[in-house]
Amino acid sequence: MQADKDQHCITLKDVKEASQRLKGMVKRTPLLKAPSSMNVEDKEFYFKVEAMQHTGSFKFRGALNATKSQIEQKKTPGPLAVVTHSSGNHAQAVALAARLCNTKENPVKPATIVMPRGAPQVKQEATKSYGGEVILCDNTNEARQETADLIMAERGATFIHPSENPLVIAGQGTIALEIIDQLQEFGLDAPDAIIIPVGGGGLASGNAVALRGLFSDKIKIILAEPEVLDDTKRSFESGQHVKHRPGNKLDSVADGLKTTLGPNTWPIVRDLVDDVIIVSEEDILRATKHTWEQLKVCIEPSAGVGVAVAIGKEFNSKYSTNQGIKNVAVILCGGNVDILETAKKMEQMGL
Repeated sequence: MQADKDQHCITLKDVKEASQRLKGMVKRTPLLKAPSSMNVEDKEFYFKVEAMQHTGSFKFRGALNATKSQIEQKKTPGPLAVVTHSSGNHAQAVALAARLCNTKENPVKPATIVMPRGAPQVKQEATKSYGGEVILCDNTNEARQETADLIMAERGATFIHPSENPLVIAGQGTIALEIIDQLQEFGLDAPDAIIIPVGGGGLASGNAVALRGLFSDKIKIILAEPEVLDDTKRSFESGQHVKHRPGNKLDSVADGLKTTLGPNTWPIVRDLVDDVIIVSEEDILRATKHTWEQLKVCIEPSAGVGVAVAIGKEFNSKYSTNQGIKNVAVILCGGNVDILETAKKMEQMGL
């Protein structure tokens, strides 16, 4: 599996340029080796804790790369205005990116953020605290985009898509570069496999391009997805890009993974990913609780999706140590969680 610059919206070169652009402004988040209590079948898990990134998720990387690039490319006078739609993590990221990029020489207005009404209150309040203006809409992908389009027209704002913008995708791919560098501290050149949560596919795409560009097909790239939000799984298995099933209420604890793949992320997932594994809501909550207790890191359930796959039967039967899959990296994508509400759901499931 090779990254194809003619078919895909970014290349390894774009990821490396993003890494340079973000230097000194994003955190080099920890790569934690899992305690033995989290390992399965003699595997060693290495957790990339993007929950400790600015704004509490990986999204800050892509948002900052896109915002800084827009400033570099801007040719018209006046301050830059940006707008996006997000269920929370990208919202906070764009809000903070706009605030940090605002200077006297290159003014940037406070970001306008379109969020679904069902977005966790903790994420809405955090977005406002980073300087963003929050505008609520119905809980559908179509409503998010329609509201953002209206704001673009009214305010002349530049839209920063949470997963389809190539600059955002390239920014997310910088995680892979850090993982490879940090694994050297454990005496490893690369993981045998990596597990990445997937919603809109920006995180998955950016890191898939980076890893394929660096290691070709030597690393198994596995995407983790909630069972009730299985558009990526169905697309991957059919070879055709599909959306959520009609009538799907998107009722998942992994609220950050509700967005579907798009025309930029789907070709990368189709061409560069090895497998997509889905997990139940109970599995997600159990894995989230397990991570809180064993790794001592407060992740959100969207990150728990990746852990659920890592410790689950399907991944460990398909990709066993006998097949050379021993060292596994897992991206813990975020930590913006309503702890009390999530704990209540865990209790309701008897966890």
